[in-house]
Amino acid sequence: MVKLIIASERYNSSAGWLNSYFLFSFADYYDFNNVHFGPLRVFNDDRIAGNSGFPMHAHSEMEIITIVLEGEVAHEDSLGNKTTISAGEVQRMTAGTGITHSERNEQDKELHLYQLWFMPNKQGLSPSYEQKSIDFYDAKNELIPLVSGQKVLEDVVYMNSNSTIYYGKLNADKELNFQTFSIRKTFIYLIDGEVFVNGVQATKEDQLRIDQVDLVTIKAAQDSAFILIDVPAVEANY
Repeated sequence: MVKLIIASERYNSSAGWLNSYFLFSFADYYDFNNVHFGPLRVFNDDRIAGNSGFPMHAHSEMEIITIVLEGEVAHEDSLGNKTTISAGEVQRMTAGTGITHSERNEQDKELHLYQLWFMPNKQGLSPSYEQKSIDFYDAKNELIPLVSGQKVLEDVVYMNSNSTIYYGKLNADKELNFQTFSIRKTFIYLIDGEVFVNGVQATKEDQLRIDQVDLVTIKAAQDSAFILIDVPAVEANY
């Protein structure tokens, strides 16, 4: 089954310096039918104005992934990390038993990032941090793994979830197949372009939630980029 959610159906939250689109229930947005997709709990498409950002705040029991598309994030946390995450880099924080951090855009230009939260496969983990430059923008008609808890993949950011995040890029008329299983689910968020996923058309900032299939076929109608997330079909209460 392929469920299409078009861009205009995302929840928008604007605070002047921050313009966010929530793909799942978050903050002041709650929909009983849109809380998580397997262990994927949050997917926020954030644009942060220059010289602004989030002050120190706390998290626990969550795997927090930040993918920077444009600009750079100035990050500081209670583990002693003080770093910059630039476009093309990926960050993972295991909040575990508790972590505080800040995220700021210290440049004049707008910052564009995706932040994803995954419910961990084990609670009570020690907080930890990882950051890696993966150069995913160089993808050519392929899927580039960015973050994974599936240990068969190398040279990726590790997270404590049996899930994998890929960055995909396809030129017009190119096609790729993603092999999955009926016990897994696939989530796709279109960054740009137009694709057909198992025959279902999606355009910029649309999302597709796919389950009970063994093969996901993605064909680009124009040059396209997207995030693809492979997760277990978990129905347990988190």
